[in-house]
Amino acid sequence: MDEQRRRVRGLFDALAETYDQVGVEFFAPIAEGLVSALAPQPGEHALDLGCGRGAALLPIARAVGPTGRALGGDLSPHMVAQCRQLAAAEGLDQVEVRELDAQEPVLPDDGHPADLDLISSSLVVFFLPDPLAALGRWLPLLRPGGRVGISTFAGQDPAWAHVEEVFRPYLTAEMLDARTSGRAGPFASDDGVEELLQRAGYTDVRTTHLHLGVHFTDPEHWYRFSMSVGQRAFWAAVPEGERPAIKDEAQRRLADLAADDGSLHFAQDVRYTLGFRHG
Repeated sequence: MDEQRRRVRGLFDALAETYDQVGVEFFAPIAEGLVSALAPQPGEHALDLGCGRGAALLPIARAVGPTGRALGGDLSPHMVAQCRQLAAAEGLDQVEVRELDAQEPVLPDDGHPADLDLISSSLVVFFLPDPLAALGRWLPLLRPGGRVGISTFAGQDPAWAHVEEVFRPYLTAEMLDARTSGRAGPFASDDGVEELLQRAGYTDVRTTHLHLGVHFTDPEHWYRFSMSVGQRAFWAAVPEGERPAIKDEAQRRLADLAADDGSLHFAQDVRYTLGFRHG
């Protein structure tokens, strides 16, 4: 495993218990939009890569039902453990969760190439060292006519982006990579992401969008959210002694944007890109 994937695994291991658990409707509606776009059917076999705590995997499992199969894979052992517990609590016997590397997924021994009806991956592909190669490796896992769906960030509210600019002087070139910022490169446009899937061999590639409102009760709520998601890596990049000043500056910017009751309201555009394995 290369250094980038080790860092990603360590980050999400640290986030597993609080990820999407601070009262902000963000990852769940994004994942639900992807599931809706993929439209899993009873009896289908599905794979969710980068499953996290199951935001997409569990709705997929409910949709395929007891006659289907839903395999979740994540690089983080702690995320895998959390997802297993949540699936078991719902009694979703059709779910299996394993440690899998989305860059090079190796399915369990009882899995067979070309038997999956769908592959989903929500807010994951831009973390991978080589997204094009990964998408190409997923293709043979689908049966002919099977489909893949990924979600990526599209346009972000300029006000929200202004707050996050406080981190910029501390971030490495890799952390500023346009694949995650969405400002340039393949993840900057619908056409760029669609081209990735087409180059990987998918056909009938298409895109839809979700315009998601994101709400925080106050600036401190935003801070708790930022520490519970991948943005925690930004805080870690700031020298410890400088973090209080950066937090103060971020919260000053947030206070300027707050409603009369102190709440904050931003928008995030989410892109869903689907492709098919030619029959």
